[in-house]
Amino acid sequence: MTRIKLCGLTRKEDILTANELMPDHIGFVLWEKSRRYVRFEKAKELKELLDPGISAVGVFVDEDIERVAEYLNEGIIDAAQLHGSEDDDYIRRLQHETGRPVIKAFRISAPEDSRAFFSCPAELLLLDSGAGGGTLLDRKLLAGIERPYFLAGGLSADNVEEAMAELHPYGVDVSSGIETDGAKDHDKMRRFVECVRRFERSE
Repeated sequence: MTRIKLCGLTRKEDILTANELMPDHIGFVLWEKSRRYVRFEKAKELKELLDPGISAVGVFVDEDIERVAEYLNEGIIDAAQLHGSEDDDYIRRLQHETGRPVIKAFRISAPEDSRAFFSCPAELLLLDSGAGGGTLLDRKLLAGIERPYFLAGGLSADNVEEAMAELHPYGVDVSSGIETDGAKDHDKMRRFVECVRRFERSE
């Protein structure tokens, strides 16, 4: 079963829609430079509204490891997703200090980029184009990858079924593809989840 992750949620109404749809994961962006950034107290408030059957993932970029551990140990997030230059030692230390899973993001723009993650100690990988703004990843670059990963970058209800059929990823991650004018669009959230589940039923 392909996991669904709806990332970049910032508002109470986003959480309530997620509770209706029951994706496997939602994401809070905890990097201050992002337009989707949510502060500590806001993330805590939103997590309290989240259905306990949905895992909350915190997105960080080169954050102090103690700060990431604080979010995990306080239960504000259930897993950390790392998008910076965090190395294997950073990942192992975070795992040791929190006992929580780590997702490491990798930007894939050329075939040789895939070499970097073969020995990565993170429980899961997230692979995207790294270009931001919903840029679609060249899926040919992911051929033959055996480790479980979240597919991200440019996904929407219009193309997620095709991507799943081609790559069969562990999970699909969407943010820009469920937004309108920079805010989460709850109809697009529903369409995305429906498309993933429809594909799963057809398999």
